Amino acid sequence: MESVDKRFLRYVQFATTSDEESETTPSSEGQILFLKELLKEVEVLGLKNCRDHIAQGYITAELPKNTEKECATIGFIAHVDTSPDAPGKGIKPRTLLHEGGDILLNPELNITLSPSEFPELNQYIGKHLIVTDGTTLLGADDKAGVSEIMTAMEHLLHHPEIKHGTIKIAFTADEEIGRGVDFFDVKEFGADWAYTMDGGEIGELEYENFNAASAKIVVNGRNVHPGYAKGKMKNALSIAIELAQTLPQNEVPEQTEGREGFFHLNQMEGTVERCEMHYIIRDHDRKRFEERKAQMQSAAEGINNKYGAGSVLADVKDQYYNMIEKVEPVMYVVDIAKQAMKDCGIVPKVSPIRGGTDGARLSFEGLPCPNIFAGGHNFHSRFEYVPIESMEAAVSVIVRICELVEKR
Repeated sequence: MESVDKRFLRYVQFATTSDEESETTPSSEGQILFLKELLKEVEVLGLKNCRDHIAQGYITAELPKNTEKECATIGFIAHVDTSPDAPGKGIKPRTLLHEGGDILLNPELNITLSPSEFPELNQYIGKHLIVTDGTTLLGADDKAGVSEIMTAMEHLLHHPEIKHGTIKIAFTADEEIGRGVDFFDVKEFGADWAYTMDGGEIGELEYENFNAASAKIVVNGRNVHPGYAKGKMKNALSIAIELAQTLPQNEVPEQTEGREGFFHLNQMEGTVERCEMHYIIRDHDRKRFEERKAQMQSAAEGINNKYGAGSVLADVKDQYYNMIEKVEPVMYVVDIAKQAMKDCGIVPKVSPIRGGTDGARLSFEGLPCPNIFAGGHNFHSRFEYVPIESMEAAVSVIVRICELVEKR
């Protein structure tokens, strides 16, 4: 059997950054190559019904039941893409024993992973961490989840004494840009419920997430020679800044936590003539979420009233909704995951996701899908890391969930 960390170190060599500007599915060639590799691996492993839906952005496979009992069919899902928020090519992972203090990631560039900035590092003194060289992200989001699912399936195949029902697995593309399950066939997948292995630190268990929307703002200006610009120039860059300042300045990611929502300007580029801004809008409360979207449109209208019609074009699109609405009626799926963690000596940490997963959308398509920890920290960052012991714990939780469902 291949250990979960060795599998993970292989997987992060695939450059799988998703591309929001691409119109293809999957959005990048690296994801296609990785999905093809995973399809080969599940076939070699001995899983059944291995299905190539790569043109639709995912693959699926099945571990048949080995029990006489009638029990639910469950699924485990992870995504193969990494975030475009940080470089994802040429990843150079390194494994080390964390003995406390700062971790020098890159001596040449003097890049350090420090508990003074990331205090949760102190939880892992004496543990084995996989880190980056400080120039790329690591890819634990969500190749840790992929590795854990694959390792758990191999473990169950090698231990037929562990009784379980039918288990479905799926690996999706483009989750990071909100397209992970655009073409996912829930009915064909055939699970009664599933779990995404896409959470953070050990113990995380989530069934409440943000309602999410994206907003593309185009500001149209007018450029003339700055020496003769009075009364003529409309500086799209200045207007964009003005629009940003009309939104609540304290309702941004760096000043919010828990269930507090936000407006996040995550990209802005342009010239005097034209500027483009990309926002994400988030809130756990559906009513407040709708108010935030209206607030964005109102900000655009205010700018148009001041500078003329068409100065600002705002395209606001919903991405996903809070899965709690669909999970609460079937809370036993959460209770099983909680019990599995406790049985593995892990304290469940139930909290709302300050983000989203493929499971949020799948829950609204009829597949309740809570989220379980994959073990990593500092996702989407050059300071991303994952403790090997956390990945091993996630494998144990998957196996235990399968056992508990069979006994239910």
